[in-house]
Amino acid sequence: MTRHEEASRAQRTRKIQELNDRLRKTGLGGKYMLTRAVAMLDPSVLAELLRLVREFDDFKAGNDPWGEHDFGEVVLNGERFFWKIDAYDLSMEWGSPDPSDEAVTRRIITLMTGMDL
Repeated sequence: MTRHEEASRAQRTRKIQELNDRLRKTGLGGKYMLTRAVAMLDPSVLAELLRLVREFDDFKAGNDPWGEHDFGEVVLNGERFFWKIDAYDLSMEWGSPDPSDEAVTRRIITLMTGMDL
């Protein structure tokens, strides 16, 4: 891979990371989906879970191997919760042709319990 290709790839990864972080932190640029178990949480517990997800910043090679900030785990009241961001095409049928391009991508962040996996 040439330096130009490496720089282009790094720039693309940074853009995906920024878009994923924006969705996770603000809800802008996509939609939140909750598994049934998460949707059934007490509203105060759900609010705290959402706060933990928004504030998550423990990205490392083990949970973010591609550097896109598309997965994380938080613990609330001793229970493990996970979140995952997926990038779809505009019809929501296939993966996005270019997750770094908002014009061709719809993002979904899914919150789930460890038992939902």
